[in-house]
Parts: sequence; structure tokens; C-alpha cells
Amino acid sequence: MKFNRLVLACAAGLALCSVTARAQLTVEITGAGANRLPVAIADFTGERIVAQALASVVRADLERSGLFRLIDAGAPLADSATPPFEDLKTRGADAVVGGSVVPGADGRYETRVRLSDVPKQTVLGNPAYLHSGVQLRATAHRIADFIYEKLTGEPGVFSTRIAYVVKSTGRYELKIADADGANDQAALASREPIISPAWSPDGTKLAYVSFEAKKPVVYVHDLASGRRHVAANFKGSNSAPAWSPDGKQLAVVLTKDGGSQLYLVNADGSGVARIATSSGIDTEPRWSPDAHFIYFTSDRGGSPQIYRVPSSGGPAERVTFEGSYNVTPRPSPDGKSLAFIARNSNGRFQLALMDLATKQTQVLTDSAKDESPSFAPNGRMILYATEIGGRGVLAAVSSDGRVKQKLSVQAADVREPAWGPLVR
Repeated sequence: MKFNRLVLACAAGLALCSVTARAQLTVEITGAGANRLPVAIADFTGERIVAQALASVVRADLERSGLFRLIDAGAPLADSATPPFEDLKTRGADAVVGGSVVPGADGRYETRVRLSDVPKQTVLGNPAYLHSGVQLRATAHRIADFIYEKLTGEPGVFSTRIAYVVKSTGRYELKIADADGANDQAALASREPIISPAWSPDGTKLAYVSFEAKKPVVYVHDLASGRRHVAANFKGSNSAPAWSPDGKQLAVVLTKDGGSQLYLVNADGSGVARIATSSGIDTEPRWSPDAHFIYFTSDRGGSPQIYRVPSSGGPAERVTFEGSYNVTPRPSPDGKSLAFIARNSNGRFQLALMDLATKQTQVLTDSAKDESPSFAPNGRMILYATEIGGRGVLAAVSSDGRVKQKLSVQAADVREPAWGPLVR
């Protein structure tokens, strides 16, 4: 990996490898957190096929998080039935989930769920969901989010989406999928490269860079309508869009005045303004969650390092000092830490996490070609691209490094991941 890969003028040469047109990401869990919470997810009662499918997705979501240990619940359990607490306690469960699925006259289903604390024998929540058969997986993700938040105190991210880029022979696709890799759909297909997807804060739009005009241009794409507009198409290259927390602006990298420098532009493409100046290459901007700073990569000091500049403009402050190569800054959703890619002394490019208060840094991965980190909106996991066995895959690791996942397609490669926001 070389620093000039970060410059969009070289982006057409990025190694985006082939994937089948209808291939779906599959998730493989390769690690788990310590002190996992034992929870029993019983089979739901009622409409059998729908009930089994719902419970199956809920179990898979919770297991994938690495924070829960699934306990055999024994018999099916309706939301209205009192759980067999003594039996569940013997099985080692701290919490139990039961549910029922009832078909309605309009063809939809009402799914009721009850989450109970086993040692205290108390009900923690009893929500109901009205949904169609097509909404089955989405409903299961919402149930898993409810369970996750009740038991951890943090919002679940099972209902969120991810974006990524795939390439087959002569064809690039910008894809969107559920957080578990299911329900993948192509938002855009092109014969020219598509890179740097970035979600708007409300989850309704994607900004990205496309080369379909035979040069890099930044677009904003409305996902519901499929319509898009140009956000940056100035002389030279237009790259690396990053949304402001309020969704009104994009930080972008432009070469219209010479080298790659940082600018702000309104999401509709108006009002371009430069916010940093250097004699080097400035690239890969990302806003802090409080909108006060923009983190970015620059070689202004000789080697690629991470800096930050006030979003209103002003002098830049260097953030990384360890090592000779630190790139692709990604602030955590709470603003307390910074994920980035660091090159170690053996030439391996690995995902690292810095505590911004103490400046202590932890390397989270043991791979060698990591890139494009993206935080889950609750900050628990970081999605990134890497190579395993000579093939590009997406992977995810928890912010403490304990839980590891691989999201891949058989005999195919994926790149450029971006984890979407929480949408209530």
C-alpha cells in the first residue's frame, strides 16, 4: 500500500476484485467477547414457518454480536406464557425470550415478544410488531435490537445497513445490504470505478465518487427514489466525500487549485470553501461527531499521518506520532476514539484504535492489508476491508479486539465498506 493510493487520481487502479452479480455476503464469526450473557431464545408459537424464521434470525443476530451465549430454551414459548424459570435457571440462562405470531385478516402478521429476567422472574419488555411476510427479516432485526438494548443498555445495530463496492469483469456495483449481509441490492452499476461511499446521517442518501464521466466526480444519491445529483465536479479530481453531522455539508478533496486539498461544499453542490492549506497531499476527511473538527490524512510533515483541523478553518493539529504511516482516520460515534490504518515495522497494514484522551493505541487485527474502516453506529464494531488467502473480503472486529467476523462471498471479493447510521 502506498500513500498515493489515497489520492483519487490513482483510484482507478484500486484492487476491487470480482464478485458474482447476485452473490450475498455471508458472516463467519471467528471470535467472541468475554463474559457473554447467557440468553435463551425460544421458538415462537403460532404461524409455524414465520415463527421459526423470526426466531432463527434473532438468534443469529445476537450470536453474531459476540456478546451473548445462546442457551437451549427447550420447548416453544408464547409471549403470553409464563416461562419455566427454574428449568431455565438450571440450563444457565439469565434471560429468556418467547413470542407468538398471529396472522391478521389483512394478510399481515402480529408478532408479540416477551423478554424476561430469569433470576428475578420479571418481565423486561413485551413489544408487538405488525409486519408482512416480506418484512420478516427486518422485523427480526428490530426484535434483536430490542433485546440487545434491554440487556446491554446500548442501541443494537442489527437493523442498520452497510454499503460496499464489488467488481466483476468490466462492471462495478455499489451495493447495499442488511448489517448481516442479507438482502443485498445494487444502488448503482457502472463500467467505470465507483469508490468512497459515505452514508448521510439520516441514512437516506449515499455520497460516492464515480468515474463514469471519465474523471472522478462526487455524487449524492437518494436511495428511495434512485435520483442523484452532482455535489462536486470541479476541474481536476473530486474525491473522498464525508458528511457533516447535520447532513448539510460534505467535506471533499479537490485538486481544482493544484494539489489535493480539503474543501467544504453544501450537499446540493453549492458554496465551495477551502478549509485547509498545505504544500503536501491532504485527503480522507472525516468529521468529528460534534462537528468541531475534521480529521484527515496528510503527508505535509514528510510521511502520511493523521491531522485534524477546525471545521470552521484554521491551523491543523497532528494527531498520530507513532510509526511512519498512519492513514484513513475514522472517529468513533462518541468521539472518544479514532480508528485508522497503521503500517507496522514488518510492512503490514493493520486496523488500529487510538484513545483520543490518553493517545494509547491498540492494534485490533492480525491481517496485513487492511483498509477503509467504518464504525458501527453504536461504536461496538468496526467494519473494514482486507485480504484473506489472496482474496479481498470485508471483516469486522469489536472495538476491544475480542470479537472478529468475516463477511465474504465465495470465490469473490468486496471492498470500500461503509456502515450506515441508526435509523429510528
